[in-house]
Amino acid sequence: MRRLRNVKIVATLGPASSDYDMIRKLHEAGADVFRLNMSHGSHDEIRERHAIIRKVEQDLDSTIGILADLQGPKLRVGVFARGEEELVEGASFRMDLDPAEGDANRVNLPHPEIFKALEAGAHLLVNDGKIRLRVESCGADFADCTVITGGTISNRKGVNVPDVVLPLAALSDKDRKDLEFVCELGVDWLALSFVQRAADVEEARELAGKRAAILSKIEKPAGVKAFDEILAVSDGIMVARGDLGVELPVQNVPPIQKRLIRKCRAAAKPVIVATQMLESMIDSPMPTRAEVSDVATAIYEGTDAIMLSAESAAGDYPVEAVTTMNNVAVEVESDPTYTEVIEASRAAKRETIADGIVAAAREIAETTDIKAICCYTQSGTTALLVARERPRVPILALSSQQSAARRLALTWGTTCVITTELHRFKEAVVVAARAATELEYAGKDDQIVVTAGVPFNTAGTTNILRVAPCDERLIYSTDPG
Repeated sequence: MRRLRNVKIVATLGPASSDYDMIRKLHEAGADVFRLNMSHGSHDEIRERHAIIRKVEQDLDSTIGILADLQGPKLRVGVFARGEEELVEGASFRMDLDPAEGDANRVNLPHPEIFKALEAGAHLLVNDGKIRLRVESCGADFADCTVITGGTISNRKGVNVPDVVLPLAALSDKDRKDLEFVCELGVDWLALSFVQRAADVEEARELAGKRAAILSKIEKPAGVKAFDEILAVSDGIMVARGDLGVELPVQNVPPIQKRLIRKCRAAAKPVIVATQMLESMIDSPMPTRAEVSDVATAIYEGTDAIMLSAESAAGDYPVEAVTTMNNVAVEVESDPTYTEVIEASRAAKRETIADGIVAAAREIAETTDIKAICCYTQSGTTALLVARERPRVPILALSSQQSAARRLALTWGTTCVITTELHRFKEAVVVAARAATELEYAGKDDQIVVTAGVPFNTAGTTNILRVAPCDERLIYSTDPG
């Protein structure tokens, strides 16, 4: 399915978007990748949604990516005798391992690993940061705090610990079970929550093997601090601004978002900007002007994808939310300023033959009348490198590996075409010319750029480029092979 934009849209599925008709409408409206949130829904529900996505993919003959988002470790307080208490600014409040019901002076925090990592002066944030506590003293089973920002604290509210790297297992028991389930199911991307260090990613990769690509969610200060190491071992990144905005001053989030997007682009790894993008559309058919500007800003920054969460999973207007994102993207990308910004942020990287090939492909396409860059790729690496260049012309990624094509559904500017396994470069040129004309990216009288690697069907061997006509008769008449 041809899109009139380069940025991709990720839509989360949930109660408002769980049947065939709605999922099909979401894809037709612009959703390129569907997110399965493992924090909600049983395995049976996830399996059913996965099957529906694949049915839509088959019926529309359109490659669709599926991202399974693991819950990650959830830190929560215990329960209160009265259900809730009011904490007053300046008051003392204790968190401890005592399982007894809480009151206005204390509550259970059943996470000994937190107490092991805490130091005096650290902060504890409760209920998405609405309540802020400063640790005055602490031990192996308690933390005595002062209430910095008061409010109502109630049963099992979430706790954030922004100032320390917690010695938590990267994957909970639930995450491990969910990981195995979705990998066997056949998802394309596996999102890891609350990544703090590169070892978190390596643990998940060891369990997933080659069954899914690993996407790290950056939502903790520790993840930002260790970002370069995390990026090096990840296949993609999500800038998850929800918890990031809780644990850091909100004014810090925009520059972090911009910086992480640029680093991901330089590394040729896809990046998603997520959380609260069109949140008012959960119960309104129209977004706020600020939300539209937020979406537009992420697109101007060059992100690969933008994501809807509750808007499409539980909102009243899921199709309208996707349509709004699509329309904003089309409008932004038609703005001459968008091209100027994207090209000004292009960092020259010429370390390998493949880097040189894709840079040459982009330069040729933009200085002559080339209609598309077609890359034959097995692992997806060539398409990722071409996308890093952010060319002005469409990118057609041709692959005999369905898994690679589906993963590329998350990558900027790529339209994925699944082919039979090819053995000669001329075959790739012919297939590329057919795909470009059938998808109406080019006419019979037009030319395309084709890149591939020789020997064929070997990952990481991008080493050949050809400017080719779209007319097959001309291909054969000009090719000595």
